[in-house]
Amino acid sequence: MAVKKNTLLIVVGSLLILLLIGVTVLLISEKKTNNELVQEFQLEKEDLENQYTSFAQQYDELKLTVSNDSLSVLLEQEQLKTQRLLEELRTVKSSNATEIRRLKNELASLRKVMIGYINQIDSLNRLTAHQKEIIADVTKKYNAASRQINNLSEEKKNLTKTVTLAAQLDATNISIQPTNKRGKVAKKVKDVVKFKINFSIVKNITAETGERTLYIRITKPDNDVLTKNASNTFPYENRELGYSIKKYIEYNGEEQNVTVYWDVEEYLYAGAYRVDIFADGTLIGSQGFTLN
Repeated sequence: MAVKKNTLLIVVGSLLILLLIGVTVLLISEKKTNNELVQEFQLEKEDLENQYTSFAQQYDELKLTVSNDSLSVLLEQEQLKTQRLLEELRTVKSSNATEIRRLKNELASLRKVMIGYINQIDSLNRLTAHQKEIIADVTKKYNAASRQINNLSEEKKNLTKTVTLAAQLDATNISIQPTNKRGKVAKKVKDVVKFKINFSIVKNITAETGERTLYIRITKPDNDVLTKNASNTFPYENRELGYSIKKYIEYNGEEQNVTVYWDVEEYLYAGAYRVDIFADGTLIGSQGFTLN
């Protein structure tokens, strides 16, 4: 009986030892597995934090490409939401699988939202680029039209100027005859009592017909103008010029000979004199002569 009892105790003891060894091995294995899971959760959490941080930075980059104020506000709101979730993630323990899973799902939602914004921004940028092309094309056409209008305006101005010049009177064959008191050509300046001035207004079918006013200026060697009255002036190039003789003619477009006279009542001296003839505010002829 004693032998059987000892044998039973040995068997039970052996079983207990084997059970204890099995439990110990199981506990060690479970602890190892738990450690591995903790490390895995920690790595997943770190990866999730990196993704959230990257998302927050991407919103900064996206905002730089947007000029639309409403879209900028939406991007700012999403960025703040991303940063808030990132702060939540940093406070969550690695072992809290439920919270990490929730924040991972939040990240997936954020990714979808961001993709939507990227597509929207891309569409806006393409639209803006197209609008810029249209504006550039319109501006180019406007500038071309403006240049064409300016060219036409310049051509019209030149044509008007040409027509105006063509319509002006022209005095030719100008001759000045100084005469003495007997009506003969004066040999000396002291004998001159009158100037007889002859000239021709040439034929011009483009010139306006009707009464025209001619102004004749006789200039002495000192450039002083012979005139009977200081108030005898006419407009020329935004100023008033004194004249010696005013002559009215009836112009019909054909060549016309004109003769005017100047009675010498002032002292004359030897030198170079000049006669200038004006009509319609334009110098139409000049001729110099000398008195000895």
